[in-house]
Amino acid sequence: MDFTFTEEQQAAVEAARAVFSGVAPDGVPSPALMAGAVADDFDRPLWSKLADADLLSLVLSQQYGGAGLDPIALCLVLRESGKVLARVPLLESNAVAMTVERYGSGELGARLLPGAGRGELVLTVGANGRTGHDPAELAVTARQDQDGWVLDGVQTGVPWAHCADLVAVPAHTGTGHAVLALVPRAHEGLTLVEQVSTSGERLAEVRLDTVRIDSRNLIDAEGAWEWLRGLLATGTCALALGLGERVLAMTSTYTGKREQFGFPVATFQAVAVQAADRYIDLRAMEATLWQAAWRISTGAGGALPASGDIAVAKIWASEGVRRIVQTAQHLHGGFGADTDYPLHRYHAWAKQLELSLGPAAAHEEALGDLLAAHPLG
Repeated sequence: MDFTFTEEQQAAVEAARAVFSGVAPDGVPSPALMAGAVADDFDRPLWSKLADADLLSLVLSQQYGGAGLDPIALCLVLRESGKVLARVPLLESNAVAMTVERYGSGELGARLLPGAGRGELVLTVGANGRTGHDPAELAVTARQDQDGWVLDGVQTGVPWAHCADLVAVPAHTGTGHAVLALVPRAHEGLTLVEQVSTSGERLAEVRLDTVRIDSRNLIDAEGAWEWLRGLLATGTCALALGLGERVLAMTSTYTGKREQFGFPVATFQAVAVQAADRYIDLRAMEATLWQAAWRISTGAGGALPASGDIAVAKIWASEGVRRIVQTAQHLHGGFGADTDYPLHRYHAWAKQLELSLGPAAAHEEALGDLLAAHPLG
């Protein structure tokens, strides 16, 4: 793969940095200090700024008012988002929109995507905590009848569901095939039960009781759900990378100023070695992320399916971001536990990203299955 970013991708990064420059990551208290979720809505003013900067239509084709960029560009923007813990459904809405354009009908795309690109239509998606390679693991069932499709089941841990317009629900048909249903939040038979994430953000348990949808609102193309889940996992790695980079920078600044015995603690060998190890984690997270994003973007072949590269990236993201925030807390000492300092928020978000769409162990198991099915050499 080529690690050189295009001019368009670099321009997206600059636009994202300009939008996120005014975001304060310590604007929301730690979940440990809250009796419930942190907010009823996502950051709507920031969402509007992202729309005005054309960052919500970045990955849509020109026919829908977008720039036609690829998942690599999306991950570059998500990386900047992760640095400031931006409270917006940037990953979920863009990932669903890309899947609609790639796998949905032309009519569905024309109906949804222009509004999504302008930020007027907010999309989200539910994904269970496992790696989800087997459609039979999905918790929602879909069956076809004369009037369309009927959905039943429960999807837990759906981000932004309380404020999104449409929830993309993956469901299995009982034949080993997964479909993707786009259900309005206020649809008859759909109820939301409050949940709270590790980071303190609002999630929802989405309950579907004989929810009937028109066939026009369902994507049944082969591979649609698997592609969307891979994009979500890769985007989560990008968020983790941005978060890790900001935390290591915070640690570098603090240890460079904090003195013991008349010297900055950053000059102590034990501190320098720990920081160097975390820098290695970041570089591994970065290399595996771009490999996965490149495979998704280009469809290029390899010894393993793209899901193998995605699994490797998520393993590094989960393990790496956990080690980075733990080292940061250690090197900050008691100051790192001070809730007036934003490190506690980064720690909570890091734990959420580590476990989202499966922890490292789940992806190691998935990678083992892939290696067994596709022996190398």
